[in-house]
Amino acid sequence: EKKMNFKKILIIIFLFNSLSTNGFSLEADVFVQSTVNRASQILSTNLSKEEKIIQLKSIAKETVDIKGVGFYSLGSARKYLDDNQKAKYSKLFEDYFLKSFSSRLAEYTNPEIEVINKEVLNKNYTIVNSLLIATSDRPEVKIDWRIYTKNPDNPLIRDLIIEGLSLARTQKEEFSSILNSNDGDINVLFRTLEDFSKN
Repeated sequence: EKKMNFKKILIIIFLFNSLSTNGFSLEADVFVQSTVNRASQILSTNLSKEEKIIQLKSIAKETVDIKGVGFYSLGSARKYLDDNQKAKYSKLFEDYFLKSFSSRLAEYTNPEIEVINKEVLNKNYTIVNSLLIATSDRPEVKIDWRIYTKNPDNPLIRDLIIEGLSLARTQKEEFSSILNSNDGDINVLFRTLEDFSKN
């Protein structure tokens, strides 16, 4: 009977795509499939693009380690920031990331992503392999998810590797290029992020 209750609880968690696991650790592959299912449901509705973006931002805030991705993207420059600059950067990066992520994703009408495998690297990281199913408009796309699992009750997305290209690394190179061409002036990067979020 206890086993049956446990199964029921797992089924309920899965059906409601809940990320609050009430003490049960959420496997990284289930977490990814659950997250993409939630996004697909939003994208397949008749909501306006603006409404879809609001809901996609909400999912991203729950499922992505935005702060972690932000400081990774800053590279070694983060060592030279004081606490006020770090707080300012975190806020600017979150606004930038959410706008960039949600507006790009909102272009898809109904992305079907199928999780096919996972590789546990260590207790902190698991790579989840998935495929964006081909349609008449686009080819199949291989997407790997780097999932941070230090807290097994609250896994978080740290990176997407699309056809071998890491989005976090691309972001890091972009920010590094901005800083290198402006004598490492962090305020130039701050302005770039502000301008993107405003427009």
